[in-house]
Amino acid sequence: MTTETVPSASTPVTSTSPRTTATKSPELSPPGERRGSALGDMWVVARRGLLHMRREPEVLADATIQPVMFVLLFAYVFGGAISVPGGGSYREFLIGGIFAQTIVFGGTFGVAMAIAADRTNGAMDRFRSLPMAGSAVLGGHALANLLKALLPMAFMSVCGLIVGWRIHTDVLHAAAAYGLLVLFAFAMIWIGVLLGSSLATPQAVQGVAFVAIFPLTFVASTFVPTSTLPGVLKTFAEWNPVSSLSGSLRTLFGNPGAKAPAGAPWSLQHPVLYTVIASAVIIAVAAPIAIRQFQRSIAD
Repeated sequence: MTTETVPSASTPVTSTSPRTTATKSPELSPPGERRGSALGDMWVVARRGLLHMRREPEVLADATIQPVMFVLLFAYVFGGAISVPGGGSYREFLIGGIFAQTIVFGGTFGVAMAIAADRTNGAMDRFRSLPMAGSAVLGGHALANLLKALLPMAFMSVCGLIVGWRIHTDVLHAAAAYGLLVLFAFAMIWIGVLLGSSLATPQAVQGVAFVAIFPLTFVASTFVPTSTLPGVLKTFAEWNPVSSLSGSLRTLFGNPGAKAPAGAPWSLQHPVLYTVIASAVIIAVAAPIAIRQFQRSIAD
């Protein structure tokens, strides 16, 4: 006969079931406190844009292949039929205009295409979900394209030296010329932001921007002196900031065509000052509109 021992009420009962340990979730600070610095966030977005350029080198065609094509076309095909006022090498006259055209195309198209692409591929939604500064996305895109603008400057300098272009002034004047290119590129970036924020797709940006920017760079003193243009086109070209930028570069580099013709308007007689004023006006007008349009486009 087996005797079963029943534990009394005072006897502790030991449970053999596995012990469950509750894991406590880490406490997160509010999103505003988890954000890094605005400059740090901006650099992250800018670095992303630069990596995209490296992985997709075809997007740099406007900064590399296109300028070379225009140099070869005008220097070796049409150059013999174009005379420079006051004499001098047409190839040296041409490089200042190619610099200006490249900066206009690169500054506008690059940021416009990048913003339009991010709006359509869902990247903007991901950015909005991250604890980052609100100005980082737009600032990062602008910074990436401003850094991108340095590439065609270096590329065109080498290309120009190969075809016979030279800098005939001192280091300070040359540095001022490159600084003016950076300033004008920054102004054109805001035009690109406005286009990228206003148009629905990268394809639409490419079509509209090309139609708007292409005449702006050709009805100017980029390839021919403004004195050769007729009537209304001549007046437009004389006050076109692309003409003043081209003239500024020729003046600061000491290239042919820098001297304004007799009876030329103030914009051509003082090209450097006019270019600075035009750049400041473009930034002052386009930047606030572009920022509002960008905020409206990512809020929709």
